[in-house]
Formats: sequence, C-alpha cells, structure tokens
Amino acid sequence: MSPGAGSTAARADVAEPVTVAVIGTGAIGRDLVSKIDRSPALDCRLVAGRSPESAGLRYAESLGYATSAAGIEALLAAPRPFDVVFDATSAASHRDHWPLLEPLGTLVIDLTPSRIGRMVAPTVTGVSAATGRNVNLISCGGQASVPVAHALAARFPVTYLEVVSTVASDVAGRATRMNLDEYVATTGHALTAFSGVSDVKAILNISPAVPPATFRTAVHARMAGADPVQVRAVADRAAEEVRCFAPGYEVTACTAVGDRVTITLQVMAHSDVLPPYAGNLDIINSAAVLVAEQYAARPDRMSRTGVAS
Repeated sequence: MSPGAGSTAARADVAEPVTVAVIGTGAIGRDLVSKIDRSPALDCRLVAGRSPESAGLRYAESLGYATSAAGIEALLAAPRPFDVVFDATSAASHRDHWPLLEPLGTLVIDLTPSRIGRMVAPTVTGVSAATGRNVNLISCGGQASVPVAHALAARFPVTYLEVVSTVASDVAGRATRMNLDEYVATTGHALTAFSGVSDVKAILNISPAVPPATFRTAVHARMAGADPVQVRAVADRAAEEVRCFAPGYEVTACTAVGDRVTITLQVMAHSDVLPPYAGNLDIINSAAVLVAEQYAARPDRMSRTGVAS
C-alpha cells in the first residue's frame, strides 16, 4: 500500500544544505535549476552542459551559479564530490555517467528513462537508505500515472493497464525524442512493478497542436465490478498526495463503464521558466527536487566520502 503523503511527499527541514550539481542544460535542466534555486535544502555548486551557448548555462549564470561546458568531466574534476548529482541528459549518456559517478559516493538522481537505478515515484516508494545511490525517476508519464495505477491496483482487481501521455512538441526536446523506445519500455516496466499488473502498455504522443497541448496522461484500466464513485475516490486520494510536491496535478475526468475505467490526469507547470502547458517537465523535476530534499533530511545520510555522518 502507498504510504501517506506526510511520510513521502512532505518537505522536511534540514540542518545544512546538501551540495548539488546538474548535468544537462536543455529545458528540463533549466527548470530543474530554477527549482533547486528555490530550495533551502539544496546548494547548487555546478551546472554542466556541452554547449557554451545553451540557454540553460546562460540561465544558471544569471542566478550566480558556476557553469561549465565540459559535461561530466567538469563534475569529475571538482575538488570534492557533490552530495547529489541530477542527470538531465539522455538514457544513453546516463549509462556512461553512472560508472564514473558511482565510486564517488554521490546520490545520483536520474531524470532519463535509463532504468539503471531504483525506480522511484515519491508518493508510492518514498526515499530511504534501501533506495540506493542511483534513483531513476522513470519518465514524465510514469510520474503522472504510477501513483494512480498503484492506488487502483491496491483497491481493485486490475487485469490490464494502458497509459497514454500527450506532450506539446515544443517541450519534447532532443533527448525525449531520442529516448522514445526507452521511455515506453521504462514506463511499462514501472507500471508492472508498482501495480503488479503484467499486461500493460505505455504510449507517448508528441502533439504539434497550436496552441500547445497541456500535458495529459490517460490511465485506462480493466477491472471487474468497477464502481465509478469508488474509482474516482481512489484517484482523487492519489492525486491529493502528488499535489504535495506537484501542485498542478489533477484528475480532470473519470469514467467507469462495465469493466473499463479511464482516468484522465492533467499537469500544469508551476515554474519560473516553463510555460504552463509543460507539466511533463514540471512533474519529473518536482519529483527530483523532492527526492534530493528528502535525502538531505535523512538521519542516515552518508557523507561525501561514503562514511556515515
């Protein structure tokens, strides 16, 4: 069963901020830096990318953060390892980055669908020592759908799950388009892992609509004896927990006809740099920051050298 929002989504006070670095300076990296900037638990020491002219590096510089166009090499050359590294690059890049970062004792929060680390959806899994040092945030569709899919399967005899996410074309960057196969596979794997349902399907639509489409995820489920009122109550409770860290998340529709249930979710971005329709980036970045904040507050948090502090 999913733990309550108070144990998974609430932000705890910390005595001392943890040092963090961000690698990846596309739209997701830029919004991530803006969210880190607002967090008293996180001390951003470096933002690294590959293009000296990237908007993400210029934005980080405008906030007064150290930047580099040397990519992962800049992180490895730092005088001391960072407590937390956010990887906002691509699944293929993360496969190269993890062996380099693992010996440093750093908590690596992977925002790509590489599926290398332990999959985390904050309101479902929480974060603990058992989570390990490589946290995988699945995908934007996974962060939107897993809490509801998990809650449905805990309450009803679900035999099939299908998740269809729609993102606006102008906030589906190069890494997202390169990672479509990984996105589908990782999101489907997470649905099975967190619901126990083996028959699942994940779909991502990139919409060229004008005006841009707001990020939406539809969760289709098949279950016997689905009562619409009970289904809506389960979905609303799951959504309320997610809103503790992603306030733009809401259930916009819920239908149950026979054994077929459809729950439509929408995420509006609450961001200093993203348009409101970019909820796909907002929800995964909000989850990433929450994971780092929860790590900062853990009494068993390890020091940079890997020795218990």
